[in-house]
Amino acid sequence: MSTIKVTDGVDLFYKDWGTGQPVVFCHGWPLTADAWDPQMLFLVNEGYRVIAHDRRSHGRSTQVGINNTMDAYADDLAALIEFLELRNVILVGHSTGGGEVVRYIARHGCDHVAKAVLIGSVPPVMLKSASNPEGTPMEVFDALREGVTKNRSQFFKDLSIPFFGFNRNGAVISEGVREHFWLQGMLGGIKGEYDCIAQFSETDFTEDLKQIAVPTLLLHGDDDQIVPFGDASVLSAKLIPNSTLKVFPGLAHGMVITHSELINNELLDFIKS
Repeated sequence: MSTIKVTDGVDLFYKDWGTGQPVVFCHGWPLTADAWDPQMLFLVNEGYRVIAHDRRSHGRSTQVGINNTMDAYADDLAALIEFLELRNVILVGHSTGGGEVVRYIARHGCDHVAKAVLIGSVPPVMLKSASNPEGTPMEVFDALREGVTKNRSQFFKDLSIPFFGFNRNGAVISEGVREHFWLQGMLGGIKGEYDCIAQFSETDFTEDLKQIAVPTLLLHGDDDQIVPFGDASVLSAKLIPNSTLKVFPGLAHGMVITHSELINNELLDFIKS
């Protein structure tokens, strides 16, 4: 396996295919780089270099008990970009990975970045508060922590249903997709996955979004049951100076898998634009 060792000793697993302009993918919770397989295969066949890593404590990367923070995720991404000497990068983040992309730009700037794509992403901030009254109540995230703690295996099986919108009328359920979601979740470390819940739900990216100085595409399904679009991409688009928002009727949080052809074409069009 290809890995790099970052400053605190964590080994990050990554995939690096092809040549050409690099497209770097950051995955959602509780997944791995494999969540991007449809996009990576499509874009490498279109002549791009595609890279994706497993976030620390997720997938095949080192499981650690400390430093499972959004700043550490962003610094790990910076270390990977520097190690591979990537320039003119297209950064693509889904869900928690979108927060990772935004925090990377806030901490490390846009010198190596050409464009950014945020798909079903968690910024500006998910948690409901006095300043974010339309956000998601803390009880929802406490339930995620309880699920991870009590029976992580069953919890991930159950979570795959709303994640992909398989609980909607007329949905065609793919057991293979559900099992792959479960497998990716179970590859990670329980401590890091538990810690990550606070990171994706409580981190406030408001000021970070204002620092994105590259063209940015935001994609979101209006039936996203995990990251509701109205309190996420709609608000983020207002804070990013040069952004384009596309909302897809009826699509769920896991649309990069269930509607991969649509997402692939959106990515390719944006990269070429």
